[in-house]
Amino acid sequence: MVVRNKARLVAQGFCQKEGIDYEETFAPVARLEAIRILLAFAASKGFKLQQMDVKSAFLNGQPPGFESAKFPDRVYKLRKALYGLKQAPRAWYARLKSFLLKSGFVMGSVDKTLFLLSRGGDTLIVQIYVDDIIFGGSSHALVSSFAEQMSREFEMSLMGELQFFLRLQIKQGPEGTFVHQAKYTRDILKKFDMGDSKPMTTPMSTNTALDADEDGEAADQKEFRGMIGSLLYLTATRPDIQFAVYLYARYQASPRTSHRQAMKRIFRYLKFTPELGLWYSSGSSLSLKGFSDADHAGCQIDRKLTSGTCQLLGTSLVSWSSRKQASVSLSTTEAEYIAAASCCSQLLWMKATLSDFGLRFGKIPLLVDSTSAISVAKNPVLHSRTKHIDVTD
Repeated sequence: MVVRNKARLVAQGFCQKEGIDYEETFAPVARLEAIRILLAFAASKGFKLQQMDVKSAFLNGQPPGFESAKFPDRVYKLRKALYGLKQAPRAWYARLKSFLLKSGFVMGSVDKTLFLLSRGGDTLIVQIYVDDIIFGGSSHALVSSFAEQMSREFEMSLMGELQFFLRLQIKQGPEGTFVHQAKYTRDILKKFDMGDSKPMTTPMSTNTALDADEDGEAADQKEFRGMIGSLLYLTATRPDIQFAVYLYARYQASPRTSHRQAMKRIFRYLKFTPELGLWYSSGSSLSLKGFSDADHAGCQIDRKLTSGTCQLLGTSLVSWSSRKQASVSLSTTEAEYIAAASCCSQLLWMKATLSDFGLRFGKIPLLVDSTSAISVAKNPVLHSRTKHIDVTD
């Protein structure tokens, strides 16, 4: 039997001091909405996405050299970065961005993790998430050329058709793309001992009315927050549970047994529907539209509204939200108006993002089921009935 031990030099990042050892550590990361937009776009265009993973990505970054006060005209230069440095993610992003730009790619105007290459009538799209890279295009030769180019520049550990990405399971076929988190769902059911629970057909009851329950028995805060965190990531492909998860997430500061008992129903619903996900049809058009709705004073504690929005690219659902707003509405008109404003801001971001894909939109339909809210939105005059409305999300 052969035993091999690997040693790795790791820097003690917690000893670094801001302004001395590093300045900026921020590195752009792709939003989940951007990933879903790319999946829907690729399915509509009919090309398969590929994925690659870079080995030891952070070692490819090159942080700035350390200047010596004794020799101001000299610097200590690292040949490679070290693990544990706070600026390692930013250094890796700068290294990869520089390589892609030198290779002829154009960075997205809104999404800085999106890079596009046009050659002749063909287009290659690259989306990066730290060291995970998704790419695809209309030309097989262009895709193969990019894969070979990356392999020569970096040491790759995984290449092939996109199947697993950020715990998302992706199945690409001629009729479309199916995105789900069935394995992750089973993992969290097992983690919280809900694998043998009785299945339920809905994530929450229609007559559920939760409050702070200050006199109730306290629940394990660590476990409750762990359950909420696991469910929040599951909403990346499960919009059907988002309202319920965000409702229970309001009580993380002081969870009670009643809150934990009510939240168990979501896990029982997941036991009944582990395979649900998102379907992006290959025959879907690339039109953009949005829907918004809101309840008035839905929260029993502070009487704030809960707004719900969703945005579709053709028939593909790529973005959605369900959250309690920061302001208290005085009428249903204001509630609907605030929800519509939130949906509109997301549509504007999507419109700008899709322009990098070569898609241009004129008027984008936003559907609201309130005639009075539509009238307020169309009124360009800031009169006394609307000047007090807070649309901060």
